[in-house]
Amino acid sequence: MAAPARDGDHRRTFPPFPPRPSGDGDSFAETWWGRAWVTALEDGALDPARLARGRGYAEQGHVDAITVTPGLVLAYVQGSRPRPYRVQVRLRTFDDSDWDRFLDAAADRPGHIAALLDKEMPQSLADCGVPLLPGPGDLAPRCSCPDSGHPCKHAAALCYQTARLLDADPFVLLLLRGRGEREVIDALSRLSAARAARAAQGREPEQLPGIRATDAVSRRGPELPPLPAPLTPPSHPEQPPVYPASPGGPD
Repeated sequence: MAAPARDGDHRRTFPPFPPRPSGDGDSFAETWWGRAWVTALEDGALDPARLARGRGYAEQGHVDAITVTPGLVLAYVQGSRPRPYRVQVRLRTFDDSDWDRFLDAAADRPGHIAALLDKEMPQSLADCGVPLLPGPGDLAPRCSCPDSGHPCKHAAALCYQTARLLDADPFVLLLLRGRGEREVIDALSRLSAARAARAAQGREPEQLPGIRATDAVSRRGPELPPLPAPLTPPSHPEQPPVYPASPGGPD
């Protein structure tokens, strides 16, 4: 596992989540995009019993620090043996054309950028022609344990905890798709500025009050307005500014 000091825009490490109370009917995630992640996990799983044990592991805090890089979630999960298992979950990253469609959709509405900065994912961004959220079978888990289940309980635990990461910060999902938070925000800022510049080119500049300089100097134009009255002089000279007193410094 990488230390947080080595993190950057394309690598983020999150501390372990504390245990949480379990609930049979409660949704593990709180946001709609976190719940969509859980749905992709549960719809693609082959064994509900392994899912239930993995959710129990997540609720009990058995998942260690989580590292997220483009296309990969990695963590150590404590199972029944003393030594924890190394677990990873892979997700396909976007290519350049996918990112172009996503950024165009995000820049269409100023509220999209504001929502992302507030750590919220507008649902319209998930339906912009790019599969931002995973579907059933899109998550590819892998674990160092001998269990060949898809997913095993350790990988299921990591997937459940990843949903909690997405609840707190949807940029985790964008990083999984290939780009970091600063990279996405910068691209959206450039795209918005370019669109605003193109829109401004089609508008006539506003007319400012005044007269043309050539008319003013040729004496053929209208009468110039009088100059403003000079400021009233002060009643007595003011004190000039001084430097703070310091040993050896200027007075």
